[in-house]
Amino acid sequence: MVQRSSLAVPYEILLLAVCFLVCIATGVELSVNNYNADFSLLTSPGPAVSLSCLVENNSEAEELLWYRDDEQVDLNDENKVNISNICVSPVTESDNGVTFTCRLARDESVQVSVMLDVQFPPQLSGEETLNIEEDKDVTLTCNAKSNPQAHAAWYKDNTTLTLQQDRHQLYQTSEVFQLSIQTVEMSDNGTYTCVVSSLSGEGRKDFHLIVEDKKPIFPTEAVIAAAVVVSLTILFGIVARKDKIFKCFKRSSETAL
Repeated sequence: MVQRSSLAVPYEILLLAVCFLVCIATGVELSVNNYNADFSLLTSPGPAVSLSCLVENNSEAEELLWYRDDEQVDLNDENKVNISNICVSPVTESDNGVTFTCRLARDESVQVSVMLDVQFPPQLSGEETLNIEEDKDVTLTCNAKSNPQAHAAWYKDNTTLTLQQDRHQLYQTSEVFQLSIQTVEMSDNGTYTCVVSSLSGEGRKDFHLIVEDKKPIFPTEAVIAAAVVVSLTILFGIVARKDKIFKCFKRSSETAL
């Protein structure tokens, strides 16, 4: 009985040791900018953003990895162990929605992600001149990106545009704002302004709509040109056959005598 008891002691010690090691392994945590869970970082274009990843509850040196979305970031050797820093500079509109993730190299399931929330006003300016024939359809298009998402308002000659259900149509996505006018009339002539607004600011664009008289199906110039061509063709034909024509007239006169 004593021998069995002596053999059981090392086994129990080994079991405890394994449990201890497991606890140590699973107890390692990461933090990014003092956050231990995924988070969003509010920023704006221009200033640099620094992200610092730190290993917590570790008993030995741990290697860290950084990812920009699904692409691994190259790090210097001295910037990989226990603490790792990356810098996004300068921050641009294209960085909006990009996710940076810090992971433990030996167990990539241990990770913390940060998504960049880059806020910027609508990028919209300038003007455009459109010539449109009466009774035709026309579409005015504003392309504008912004964060947070913007909304659009339309004005005509600096006055809020009164929409006619049977003639005006609005189309809007997160980046495109359109005004369509069906069967354009002379009264539609004027300056239309697209004002795109968000919490970050606004942008605007002018459209100078010039309505022209409806053109005839057969242009007058083309009809005149065709008539001239036909007349000249007949004239040249008569001149080319004048001898035969005169002989014909001469025979007709002789027969009459």
